[in-house]
Amino acid sequence: MNTAPSSGRRHRGLSAGSFGRNALLATTVLFFGIPILWLLLAPTKTRDQLNGDQPLSFGSLSNVAHAGWHVFDYNGGIFATWLANSAVISVSTVVLTVLTCVPAGYGLAKFSFVGRTTTLFLTLVTMIVPQAALILPLYLEMSAVNLTNTLWAVILPLSFYPFGVYIVYLHAAASMPDSLIEAARLDGASEWAIFFRIYAPIARPAIAMVSFFSFVTAWNTFFLPYIMNTDPELANVQTGLQLLVRNTNALGGANFTGIPVREPEVALAALLSISPILLIFLFAQRFLVAGQKAGAEKA
Repeated sequence: MNTAPSSGRRHRGLSAGSFGRNALLATTVLFFGIPILWLLLAPTKTRDQLNGDQPLSFGSLSNVAHAGWHVFDYNGGIFATWLANSAVISVSTVVLTVLTCVPAGYGLAKFSFVGRTTTLFLTLVTMIVPQAALILPLYLEMSAVNLTNTLWAVILPLSFYPFGVYIVYLHAAASMPDSLIEAARLDGASEWAIFFRIYAPIARPAIAMVSFFSFVTAWNTFFLPYIMNTDPELANVQTGLQLLVRNTNALGGANFTGIPVREPEVALAALLSISPILLIFLFAQRFLVAGQKAGAEKA
């Protein structure tokens, strides 16, 4: 029996599939990679060079230094204040999120109580509600307790993180056997002792994931601080970028600040605003991967 024709057709089919897949990957890389490359190269040029015929060419490191000086000299160095505000908001949010999400997710997974199913359902529903739908009641709530125009008006709403509760819920349900809890209870361990001494060490991968996603969400938040705080000194770096572009007319028009903040400076400010996320990701990557592998092995 001759199988050469069918083998040839199969080989041609695989080759066509591989070509199509590689073409799609190459197109995706170009589509997303070129803007990132432009952003990386923009601070190395002057405005005239950036708008010239070779937008993807490299300028000079001296231009980066000048752009950095202009960014941090803007409005008395307020950009550094924005970075500090983002750091305070993000770190505080992570701490409060871990302190609330981990016990809540563990309790939903391992305790039976009236309203447990309803609470879990509401947690899932809250995950899909857009932040814009909650901004008015949140603003009224923060205004009622005189927390608007403070960093707490941003930290407290961000610390309500149902996605983190759900992550811990899934992890506790899969990684904490009920038999282990019953054995600890028979040995006289309290519920808090079981949580802190037994589950907390097991939950490190889940805690790492909750911390990472909470930090990214808090660092990148724009709408919440934009509504809650009207004082530029309380802006985080994301709303600060908007103020920088608007108040300096960096992308066109007259500049009334006397400081040359144009496209290269805006590109550098954008890079500075995302650099903490990149550093956190590089540091936390092995913990996130370890958590995924641990969950796969337990499953």
